[in-house]
Amino acid sequence: MANLLLRPFRCGWLLLILLTVLFGPLAKPGCADIYRYVDEDGVIHFSNVPTHYRFRLYISETKLDYKTYFDRYDRIITRASRTHGVDSSLIKAVIRAESDFDKYAVSNKGAQGLMQLMPETAKELAVKDSFDPHENITAGVRYLRRQLDNFDNNVALALAAYNAGENTVRRYGRRIPPYKETRTFVDRVLRYWDEFNVQHGKKR
Repeated sequence: MANLLLRPFRCGWLLLILLTVLFGPLAKPGCADIYRYVDEDGVIHFSNVPTHYRFRLYISETKLDYKTYFDRYDRIITRASRTHGVDSSLIKAVIRAESDFDKYAVSNKGAQGLMQLMPETAKELAVKDSFDPHENITAGVRYLRRQLDNFDNNVALALAAYNAGENTVRRYGRRIPPYKETRTFVDRVLRYWDEFNVQHGKKR
């Protein structure tokens, strides 16, 4: 099957539905696994036949169930949530917005893993392997906790700082910086946070 090319986007449910529709007819043993990689131009390649060495398993046949897909790191998330006092649904929302639960995700700026840690941030947080879910989530939640503390538990400002840096948020008078990427990120995380809260019967 030819690769499916998509410009980078993180659409959660819509992407999973699209992939299910496209690859659903291939639901035979070993044929429903979906692989993904992002090339140098930022184009996302999907295939059920990984013909390039950069392809990584994105969704296996057993993970086409939405709940299973979004809940697969819940044990790590719950532990980090309790340790650092950050709502578990918020953590999941950040992961969904940052990497769409792809532990091998790498941004064009070099951020890595589920919570998209920049190399210098990962080093500061003593992360040895940013692609290890436990290390990445634990460190990412610590960093998010730091931003919540920096901005008096204002979630929107903490998310802006997570994306653009705490000094940038301070430079703009403790307001969300006027960067499209940052504002889109904050809006997306807050929307996903609400969705996960509904899913788990919680309110924020």
